[in-house]
Amino acid sequence: MHNYPLTAGVTLLLVLLMFGTAWNVGRAREKYGIKAPATTGNEYFERAYRIQLNTIEWALIFLPTLWIFAAFVGDRHAMIAGLVGLAGRILYAVSYQRDPATRGTGFMIGMAAFGVAGLWSGFAVVKALLGS
Repeated sequence: MHNYPLTAGVTLLLVLLMFGTAWNVGRAREKYGIKAPATTGNEYFERAYRIQLNTIEWALIFLPTLWIFAAFVGDRHAMIAGLVGLAGRILYAVSYQRDPATRGTGFMIGMAAFGVAGLWSGFAVVKALLGS
């Protein structure tokens, strides 16, 4: 059995980020008086809500890619990609909450990490399938 403690650690940090964005939505609901199930009514609440959804959407494609990367390339490489992606998503969330127009840098950092992990994983999987 293979162990991937570094990738598992990064995964836990990404789960904490998702929890944090959910917590932030709950706080914004209370602060701005947005009663569930409403998802509109205050710009700052709507930002928090979009940050949470965008984080979940990103995690849905990034986490499986990260684990494929760990399995076919290596735990340390996956950890690095995961930490870069996490840093990008944190920057994205903070920037988006302050001013949505500034979220681009965080988005690009996260996407770069995903791109590296995805492409490298793809090559590694194809190589394994071809028996090389």
